Amino acid sequence: MASNRPAPSAPFVPSLPTQKTGETVAYGGTRTDEGPWEEWNPTEESVRPVRGRHRVAKQRGGGLARSSTVLGVGVIAAVGAGGMASAQTGKPPVSISLPDVDAVTSLFDGSHDAPQGSATALSGVGVTEADSDQGATDAGEALRARIMAQAEKQQDQAEAKAVAAAAAQAEKDAAAAAAKAAKEAEAKAAAAKKKAEAEAEKKAEEARLAELAKQYTLPTSSYTITSTFGQAGSMWSSGYHTGLDFAAPTGTLIKAIHSGTITEAGWAGSYGYRTILTLDDGTELWFCHQSSISVSVGQKVNTGDVIGRVGATGNVTGPHLHLEVHPNGQAEGIDPMAWLRGKGLNP
Repeated sequence: MASNRPAPSAPFVPSLPTQKTGETVAYGGTRTDEGPWEEWNPTEESVRPVRGRHRVAKQRGGGLARSSTVLGVGVIAAVGAGGMASAQTGKPPVSISLPDVDAVTSLFDGSHDAPQGSATALSGVGVTEADSDQGATDAGEALRARIMAQAEKQQDQAEAKAVAAAAAQAEKDAAAAAAKAAKEAEAKAAAAKKKAEAEAEKKAEEARLAELAKQYTLPTSSYTITSTFGQAGSMWSSGYHTGLDFAAPTGTLIKAIHSGTITEAGWAGSYGYRTILTLDDGTELWFCHQSSISVSVGQKVNTGDVIGRVGATGNVTGPHLHLEVHPNGQAEGIDPMAWLRGKGLNP
């Protein structure tokens, strides 16, 4: 059998260690995941290139090469292809965003789980740590400035609100004080008006009584009031005193209190000698217990005219004038003291 023709010498033929049975030889040592390989003596025919499509045998055991060399070669090839295409077509080069090599390598070797499709853009290429710190500082200062501006704005709003509230309260207090002052002034004015009216009324009444006093007079003089109207006692047949008693010595003059007409003059039982003077308004004045009578029935008398004298006739305990007042001639009399005072007299 003729021997094979020697093949052209190769530029580099790695030396293989001595083949061991059951082991696969690889560069720099043995690989248990590949082979086994048989010894191959290349010839001129065997090294002749095979025409047609090149086929790549699958690696046994599967998986990707655990190195970033393949990725680097691919990136270089892609960049080179882009440059050649741009040179041939004359179009501007297309920017290519390359993923983070470490991130992709970690995906291949399974060192950690990363989100699918995650990649780091090359926007941060050339940015130093100082630049990053400066950017973070600028962002922090901007945020702080915004916060301080917002705080100042809120403070200004709060101060403006407080000033408005204080102004409103001051206005309210001023209005309340003005209303109170007006009310007090009105009350003082009303009180002063009332006082002035009372004083005017008093003066008018005094003037009226003074004028009446010129028309009326007390029935006697040098007297002492011994019994008043309404006093209770068994000495009076009605159970109480019905008139006003002016105690005076017997013979003291009795005068007409006001002008009028004599409607009765004579004996009246327990009243003794009695004279009745009827005034123009119908009021009857009874003068009782007289010692003597100086007028007659139907006689007209004027204020101050003598109509009789004090005595002790009738049911008495001593000399005195018993005076009764009967408005409109009614049977029941009224208090003579009050009536006399109403005419400007003060017994």
